[in-house]
Formats: sequence, C-alpha cells, structure tokens
Amino acid sequence: MSLPIRVLIAKPGLDGHDRGAKVVARGLRDAGFEVIYTGLHQTPQQIVRAAVDEDVQVVGLSVLSGAHNHLLPAVVRLLREAGREDVLVLAGGIIPESDVPPLMDAGVAMVFPPGTPIGDIVAAIHAKVKPRW
Repeated sequence: MSLPIRVLIAKPGLDGHDRGAKVVARGLRDAGFEVIYTGLHQTPQQIVRAAVDEDVQVVGLSVLSGAHNHLLPAVVRLLREAGREDVLVLAGGIIPESDVPPLMDAGVAMVFPPGTPIGDIVAAIHAKVKPRW
C-alpha cells in the first residue's frame, strides 16, 4: 500500500482571502491527498520551513494580492536552497496570463486560474507526482 501524496497549501503575503485555498485543500483531501494548510499571511520562509518540516511533495500557493511575481519565485528559490528542488510548486488565484510564463521560468510548474475544477488539479498532481511506498 502506498502512502498518500502530501500537499501543503499556503497563502503567501498579505492577501486575506482564503476561501479558494480552503476549497482546493478540501477537494484534494477528498481525493485522497494528505493536505496541510498553513493559513493566511505566510512569508516565503515560513512556507518553505513548513514544506521541509512536513516533507511534502507538492506546495500549492494561492495568491490574490498581485504579489505573485515576487512571492512565488521566492518560494521556489528557497525550496531549492533547502535542497527540496523535488517539490512540485503549483499556483492559483488571480494571476494574469502574461505573468504565467515568467513564473514557470522561475520554477512554478502549473498555474490554475479561478474556477479550475478540482479534478483538473488532482489529475495534474497525479501526472507529475508518484505516491511514496
């Protein structure tokens, strides 16, 4: 029997709206993932520390504040510095299409716009991450 894929859902920065992050966290949990939700107002350093401490395979970042071009690359960079370049970094929220290519160049694997069906996120994670035995 394999262990469930471990996912950290985080809200970086000063954004105070977490309904979408909670919906995604619940949907991933219901799909069989083990989900850790860090809550609001997390710094990139706090997110990476939690990801390392919880030994997650996926970090999902929800950003509605417009600070995604700064916060998301910082999380990716800090994960690499912590030796966790194996962690899949996903993003969701209000992110203009024109900002997606630079985020992906910085190491964000996928960006999901508002309204993305949970099943699409589940399928994307399963396509990129294998369960641990």
